[in-house]
Amino acid sequence: MLHLLMVPLKKFISVVLSAKAVRLLVTTMRAREGDLIKTDDKVIFDVKGLVHPPSKIIAFPRYIPSPTGTRGKGVNLYGKVYNLAERFQYLQQHTPRLIISDPVFGEKLCEVPVETIIKRYDPVKKLEMLRTAKKLDPLEMTVVQFLDAIKETANIPWRSIGISGSIMAGLFTPKSDIDPIIYGTANCRKAYTALQELLKDEKSHVKPYTRSELEALFNFRLKDTVMSFEDFTKVEVRKAFQGKYRGIDYFVRFVKEWSEVEEQYGDVYYEYFGYAKVVATVVDDSEALFTPCSYKIADAKVVEGKKLEGISEVVSFRGRFCEQAKVGEIIAVQGKVERVTDKRKGCKHYRVIIGNKPSDYMTLSKI
Repeated sequence: MLHLLMVPLKKFISVVLSAKAVRLLVTTMRAREGDLIKTDDKVIFDVKGLVHPPSKIIAFPRYIPSPTGTRGKGVNLYGKVYNLAERFQYLQQHTPRLIISDPVFGEKLCEVPVETIIKRYDPVKKLEMLRTAKKLDPLEMTVVQFLDAIKETANIPWRSIGISGSIMAGLFTPKSDIDPIIYGTANCRKAYTALQELLKDEKSHVKPYTRSELEALFNFRLKDTVMSFEDFTKVEVRKAFQGKYRGIDYFVRFVKEWSEVEEQYGDVYYEYFGYAKVVATVVDDSEALFTPCSYKIADAKVVEGKKLEGISEVVSFRGRFCEQAKVGEIIAVQGKVERVTDKRKGCKHYRVIIGNKPSDYMTLSKI
């Protein structure tokens, strides 16, 4: 009798241990810019930044389960939400508990508890799956060809390249873009140089945007980043990380490796100090390529807003503001002003952070 009872008991113990192992794996999860995560209610979020609170991931809803959705198959259909206002609206209606007034970042964010996450989508692993698959969709084949061209031209390893967005989630349509990610500072710089070379090579199938294509991109971004078409084109025509490959839009993101990320949650505190328009000179653009991107500035003058001394940085968590300006250029930037307190170094400075509101912008100044 005891022997008969021991069999289900062993199974029970095995299940309990497996559950504990899964929970341990989840609570030690690391996620970064470009990753996607799925929660137990089947919502798929895109991860923002590289610094997250303990046992939480800062991420915003991207693909939402919908019976009328146009992405997915069978009963697992999804719709897509893009701009930040729509994402917060969805959260307020369905999961307001995820909206947190974060004491470190000094603003309201969507913070997903890791125990609710049932899957993390890994861009590098997804690309590896595509590269080794016996059968691919035409768009997936194009992805592999494009990234192979970047890899060979840049001479970087496959482990530093991934594919994100709807292709990674398996929710792409025939009109979907290609969203590659390159990891590691040195690899990112090599890949960007490679893209510049490929754009000049007529046989590469990599093409810059035409004026009409830039107009289409401008009209799309105008929904949540307002600026003139003239200001828009001045900076966008210089960017090699976006364009067309075999007629398909691509946007390459550049992200640092974990070993290159020094900041931990709570090392630096951010306080809201108003909203302002600032004119300044870029003195360091070495971090302009990465997401998040940053620019060191000097001679900052507040044109509109609270007059503050010591604004020395512009930061954005949005890829569209990468490579927006170069050293020596004068910029006009409008966004939220924050006081940054670095507890490790015992110093403070002010920065302008852009990309949270449609009125945020960064343009080359005429002054």
